[in-house]
Order: sequence, then C-alpha cells, then structure tokens
Amino acid sequence: MPDSLLPKPFSLQEAKLKNPLALAYLGDTVWDLLIRQRLLAGGLPAGALHRRAILLANAGAQAEAAARIESALSPEEADVMRRGQNAHAHHRAPKNQDPVNYSRATGLEALMGYLYLTGQTARIAELFDIGVPIL
Repeated sequence: MPDSLLPKPFSLQEAKLKNPLALAYLGDTVWDLLIRQRLLAGGLPAGALHRRAILLANAGAQAEAAARIESALSPEEADVMRRGQNAHAHHRAPKNQDPVNYSRATGLEALMGYLYLTGQTARIAELFDIGVPIL
C-alpha cells in the first residue's frame, strides 16, 4: 500500500491548464470532506452530522467562506478563484441558490481543486480554517 492516499501532485502549469469547472468538480469534494471531518470531531449523531453538513457545504455558505479568505489569497490563488467564478456551466444555478453566491462558490471550489491537484494540502487547511473558523 502506498505511503500516502494522495496522488502525485500536478505541476502548477498542468493544474492551471485545467478547466475551472473541472477544478471546481474536484474542489467541491475536497470542501465537503473538510466540512465532514470537522463536524465529525464535534461528536454529533449521524443525522445531525448530515443536516449540519448540508448547511455548511451549500453555495451560500461557500460564498461566505470565499469572502473570508479573499484577503489571504496570493495573486495566483486569486486568479484561480476568479477564473472559477467566471466559468460558465451549461446549466443555471439551482433555483434555490442565488446566482452570485453560486458563482462565488464555484470560484472557491475551483481554488480548492487547484490546491489539491498541486499537493498544497497545508494551504487548503489554512484557507479552510479562515473560511470556516468555527462550526
């Protein structure tokens, strides 16, 4: 079994060439895993864990987290997040989500996907702690 569950990181250039929506696809899973891991530390029952995770991993909550981390981003990270925000999916935002929040959430997810692909897990944790300070 390998020493790490993480795959070999992409180079920064390889990751930059990825479609922002593909980065967001991966970043959504990274964000969800971080939320679930933090919630699990609180000792809530399974049903409560799920309900709480839904509240924290939706577009509105992710947009708030994106606003919290903006000032902590490097120019490169801000560019990745901006590209994710400006990416246009072939579908509209879900009808229960504000399109602006949905766009900001996609930017955050793209950034998380980019950082994950490039092996910057410590930076992911740092930004997550800023974006979601207390659960």
